[in-house]
Amino acid sequence: MISQPDVATRPTLWGLTPRELHDRYWAALGVQVVQQGDTESEIARSAELFLLMEKSAMILFDLRPLLELFTMYKPSLLRLRVLDNTQPSYAESIVAASSGEFVRYNRNYGHHRCGQVLRVALTESRDVAGNWAVIKDAKQSWRTLKATVPRHLRIATRVQGSFLLENPSADAITIMRAILARWNRPDMTIDAISRWKEGWVHAGEKPPQTSKVIGRVWVGAGRLEGLTDPVIGPDMLWDDPAVCPDPVPLRWYKIEPKPGAIERGIQEQSAHASSQAKRLFDIVFAAAALIVLLPFLPLVALAILIEDGWPVFFVHRRESVGGREFGCVKFRTMRRNAERLKSEIQSSNQADGPQFYIENDPRITHMGRFLRQFQMDELPQFFNVLCGDMTVVGPRPSPYSENQYCPGWREARLSVRPGLTGLWQVRRTRAAGTDFQEWIRYDIEYVENASWKLDLQIIGQTALVLLRPFLRS
Repeated sequence: MISQPDVATRPTLWGLTPRELHDRYWAALGVQVVQQGDTESEIARSAELFLLMEKSAMILFDLRPLLELFTMYKPSLLRLRVLDNTQPSYAESIVAASSGEFVRYNRNYGHHRCGQVLRVALTESRDVAGNWAVIKDAKQSWRTLKATVPRHLRIATRVQGSFLLENPSADAITIMRAILARWNRPDMTIDAISRWKEGWVHAGEKPPQTSKVIGRVWVGAGRLEGLTDPVIGPDMLWDDPAVCPDPVPLRWYKIEPKPGAIERGIQEQSAHASSQAKRLFDIVFAAAALIVLLPFLPLVALAILIEDGWPVFFVHRRESVGGREFGCVKFRTMRRNAERLKSEIQSSNQADGPQFYIENDPRITHMGRFLRQFQMDELPQFFNVLCGDMTVVGPRPSPYSENQYCPGWREARLSVRPGLTGLWQVRRTRAAGTDFQEWIRYDIEYVENASWKLDLQIIGQTALVLLRPFLRS
């Protein structure tokens, strides 16, 4: 979880405020953020696009469809109404006992900002960006901007995104969390930082050998000394105010070369085509699997029915992309009173984190033990794949209660469809006290490195895992 700074101290990371980090993120994409009324900042000659926005806002949205509009219509001004989806954002409260002792955090992943709209604009024109920078009347700013661009050179559209105010600090922290999840190379626009494991640290500082991090972690200046407790990413440790460094000014001419807007549009279209190809692969793979399994599935259902009666299937509410719930279908492997028995054996739980695992779980039926041994209890989830709730390869689907434990992990894994199999399923060690940490690590690793090559490797490794019990017997 991202460290919460004192609201009054104006937090920084590597000497940069949240607003400055936001602007550096957009600069890494070739976009200069131009604030209304900001006459001190120079309009960069090497920027490919200019994002015109009000002073108080920070914003994230997908550039892909907008690059296509620039390629097709070549407008001087693209006006955007950004609809705030803020799906990953949440409200957090502390639950305390009657004695005042801390019990837990309670996170409400609601849509408390749903429906809000923010106006921004994109332009390739330095003149238009310069005109925006000198407008001082906030109430008339958009009307004044429209008057400087001919009607036939303006187009407007809507996009989904998230926008937050720089104050209070809680809002800034939320958007920093989203930027950290998206941004793989902050060194493109931030000097004096160096890579450390999967994250970044202030250059010149040496991490202690005892430090342990899992996932992507950005560590501010003065925070490495004494960093002995494990840190689970995505996470951000703000600068120690006592040693806050002076940031190096952004130098546009030093930003690594990037493809032009048309080339980027082609790349993004290619990524979209890859997503469609994966969906087509899921449909073909799931349909073929169900055809092969069709004679076998009724026999499994009959065996469950004979041993423990109806129902044959167990449907559990899990979360898919963006937190949307769906009914995840499995063959029932536990007795009908399993939930009541769970409370009686809770103290015997051998798993860490939100999971519940006992090696010889008394709730599992004889048929259920056979199905779990040969990984057959999840075969009905091929129907979930056909319906589009799941994919063949992805993070393990989990319910709302489990996703409460780590916001960064939740946001990463709910950015893609959950899978029948995944990196965690084929690499976990089941070592005592590490299973949940491995779950977080491998889910985030998959989301950050998803590709056809990785998917095919996981499918191949899953096949070996499935065949192992048969080879042993």
